[in-house]
Amino acid sequence: MFDGKRILVTGGAGFIGSNLVRRLVESGARVRATVHVHPPVIRDDRIEYVSADLTQAEDTARVCQGMDLVFLCAAVTSGAAVMATRPLAHLTPNLVMNARMLEAAYEAGVKKVLFISSNTVYPVTDTPVVETDVTNEFFDKYFIVAWMKRFSEIMCDMYSRHVKRGMTTVVVRPANAYGPFDDFEWETSHVLPALMRKVIERHAPLEVWGDGRDVKDFIYVDDLVEGLMLAMEHIDSYDPVNLASGKGYCLRDLLTIMLEIDGYPKAEVVFDASKPTMIPRRLINPDKARRRFGFEARTDIREGLKRTMAWYRASHGLPPAGGS
Repeated sequence: MFDGKRILVTGGAGFIGSNLVRRLVESGARVRATVHVHPPVIRDDRIEYVSADLTQAEDTARVCQGMDLVFLCAAVTSGAAVMATRPLAHLTPNLVMNARMLEAAYEAGVKKVLFISSNTVYPVTDTPVVETDVTNEFFDKYFIVAWMKRFSEIMCDMYSRHVKRGMTTVVVRPANAYGPFDDFEWETSHVLPALMRKVIERHAPLEVWGDGRDVKDFIYVDDLVEGLMLAMEHIDSYDPVNLASGKGYCLRDLLTIMLEIDGYPKAEVVFDASKPTMIPRRLINPDKARRRFGFEARTDIREGLKRTMAWYRASHGLPPAGGS
């Protein structure tokens, strides 16, 4: 459905946005992508990059003009440290940006908008969460970011089902994504890129926040992008869907794999329980996406980690890993 379509990707210089832009161009789409603080990382003459502040109504109106489809990938994000100490950093800019973009897309006559929500909207549970499990009760450290995502979902529902001329909105709740072009900065990175960087830089000792026994669902970014495109193509009403591997991975086990891949098996690993950590167990059920549009996360975790670490080395001018 994307060949020849005019498609806007917000956050075109970000992790998910960069990978999505590349795939959409390969599919024949006419892509416009917004950038703000960071420059684009995918260089292709077929991509129209537009500098915009998406908290400003005039900018959102400008970028939505003439678009058929919109993927909302722009977001203010951070790692556990910021979420634990400055969680309000996620609130106002994201809510304003999401509200402005939905308003602008609606006024511009966009046919369909996809919003990337979060698995933080689910309650704390040991069982794999399904889309109907939302209770508006959140893990305490996620309270602010979860409500921001949840209310953004509700705004999508408003535009889809509660106005006379509805605009189709697609809401996806992904697992923890990782892969090339991820954020590896210490202040804002999530757990996997932070650990990868420590392994590659040969930290000694190699510090892990928490006890390393967290269990989470991780999805390689190529699989996530495939899921985003399938959801955009096949979902025609407000009907949130999980995009996940459906597997739980213990952080200690993943760290062991990274050390093996990068040839650093004898690293001195130190676990620091005093440092900020997030929900200790999050399993996600992707069966709905499988039934609705045949989604399957196909990238093996070891292969995904290997590709990501190889990309990081190459993009930073480092030699290939000796133990890969």
